[in-house]
Amino acid sequence: MDDSVEPQATAEPPSPQRTPIFNLPGAVLVSIAVLVAIYAVQTLLLSEAATDWLFLNFGFKPLRYAIPLAEQGPQLYWTPVTYSLLHGSVEHIVLNGLWLMAFGAPVARRIGAARYVVFWVLSAVASAALHAGLNWGGATVLIGASGVVSALMGAACRFAFPPERRPPGPAHLNPRLSIPLALRSRTVAMFILFWFAGNILIAVGIPLIGTSDQPIAWDAHIGGFVFGFLLFAFFDRAPPEDQDNSDVLQSS
Repeated sequence: MDDSVEPQATAEPPSPQRTPIFNLPGAVLVSIAVLVAIYAVQTLLLSEAATDWLFLNFGFKPLRYAIPLAEQGPQLYWTPVTYSLLHGSVEHIVLNGLWLMAFGAPVARRIGAARYVVFWVLSAVASAALHAGLNWGGATVLIGASGVVSALMGAACRFAFPPERRPPGPAHLNPRLSIPLALRSRTVAMFILFWFAGNILIAVGIPLIGTSDQPIAWDAHIGGFVFGFLLFAFFDRAPPEDQDNSDVLQSS
């Protein structure tokens, strides 16, 4: 009589985890979707006259703040924010979208969706404020999320770059650097140097690769970057494992 051998069950290899196509925080995905949806409506559904009306009533115009309030409409209250949701070309929105993915993702992961929205609103206002101050009474209309993107870049300089003398890890878990420590970081200092150099070249009329033929509001970029870099500590929530690093986690 032959001995029967009961077959042993073999463990199935674990199925590989699916990596999402867009590995971005929900807040960043929603903000990009809103920008794209507005631009799609603007280009596909609105006439040229309707688009001009949209830019006039939701774009930011310094002239509004140089004349008496009694002669103004309510646009001066919302346009310091709504201009950041409008774009003038495909190149404009694609470039801002790419930078938003790169720098908005670590900031949104670190501070959360609610603070990200507040950061967007206030950085848009800061960008528009510097633009208005340097173009007081100007009739040109400012549109685009570049000022907010620049603010996210400034905020990222406080924590998101590869830490020195520490093992690498997720960018949003890095300790927040004080302003002096950030400026002493070689990586951060070089990034800031090249960023400001690029905007100075734009200011004197030298176009950069990837920029459009439309006038670029370099001053709004600088206003946003300075806001994000100097004031990020007011939006930050330090990672739990870094709360005891009082020598690094300093408020600005």
